[in-house]
Amino acid sequence: LCGDLKKQMPFLFSLLCLQVIKCKAAVLWEANKPFSIEEVEVAPPKEHEVRIKIMATGICRSDDHVITGALAMPFPIILGHEAAGVVESVGQGVTSVKPGDKVIPLFVPQCGECKSCLNTKGNLCIKTDLGTSAGLMPDGTTRFTCKGKAIYHFLGTSTFTEYTVVHESAVAKIDSAAPLEKVCLIGCGFSTGYGAALQTAKVEPGSTCAIFGLGGVGLSVVMGCKAAGASRIIAVDINSNKFAKAKELGATDCVNPKDFNKPIHEVLMEMTGGGVDYSFEVIGRTDTMTAALACCQFNYGVCVIVGVPPAAQKITFDPMLLFTGRSWKGSVFGGWKSKDAVPKLVADYMKKMFVLDPLITHTLPWTKINEGFDLLRTGK
Repeated sequence: LCGDLKKQMPFLFSLLCLQVIKCKAAVLWEANKPFSIEEVEVAPPKEHEVRIKIMATGICRSDDHVITGALAMPFPIILGHEAAGVVESVGQGVTSVKPGDKVIPLFVPQCGECKSCLNTKGNLCIKTDLGTSAGLMPDGTTRFTCKGKAIYHFLGTSTFTEYTVVHESAVAKIDSAAPLEKVCLIGCGFSTGYGAALQTAKVEPGSTCAIFGLGGVGLSVVMGCKAAGASRIIAVDINSNKFAKAKELGATDCVNPKDFNKPIHEVLMEMTGGGVDYSFEVIGRTDTMTAALACCQFNYGVCVIVGVPPAAQKITFDPMLLFTGRSWKGSVFGGWKSKDAVPKLVADYMKKMFVLDPLITHTLPWTKINEGFDLLRTGK
């Protein structure tokens, strides 16, 4: 009977089976400390919430920013925001997904009702936890408990755990045939970089581009610029070991600032005869943000900030850089409206319209998450 009920009425079955799940999670108890693998309790999803079994999760520099304090969040916390999984259960009122669906959690939700969601130019939904540092579900509570203590959420997703709970506006159903260990990157890194070129900058065919930072997101910008038809794509990084992969994905030139005795923006201005059409800062440093702006063509160049800005730091720059006509833009999640775009991006991947394998350098059991972050910090 139970099996029949699950097949015929999965929503009713999930309601009857809602209970606290005990599972393993990587808890960060305080800043500048390693993750601790703990048993946590994950509460059932409330109204309009979804509980997900996480099958694969990526490591992102934004997670590391919380560890170092560059991105202020409350502790203790379960980090992670780039993942894919399977719906375990749903709360009352959920209609977009059901138990068994393959899904990607969305750190930029799409409620479909706020000004940003309703405006064709915006994608930063008002329900996002980005910039608020609340670390809680929309109702102001948490679904995680460990050793009797409440554990905070991260960006409404918290994927460094075997099970997580997200709001229905922060989850997208994807192709049931999609390989979760690959398409998890569409939950952040790939979409953020690829969209920064295609959605935010709107790179034009025949244009010149410069990308500062060749991590997973930076390489995805390279892929986006190539897809847009850019004729020259200049990859900039202080780690020359990343140049081969950048060229494999579409970079035409690779530049290491350490090889020059002059500011990197001057090098790029000389290389391009007056500056690039589009530049992208994909690191999260104020000095490279100003360099990326300065290397743009002085009148019509567009610079896009993709890297997460460090907390409590300010930028000082010559306002003449903007007065002459340059544009300076920011891009969160590549400008995509998440709930609409993620299923389409997964579909495009399944059609082989872009690749993800080159962005995956290592595959580890998640209990080795601290080793994964060591690899991230050493540029490997």
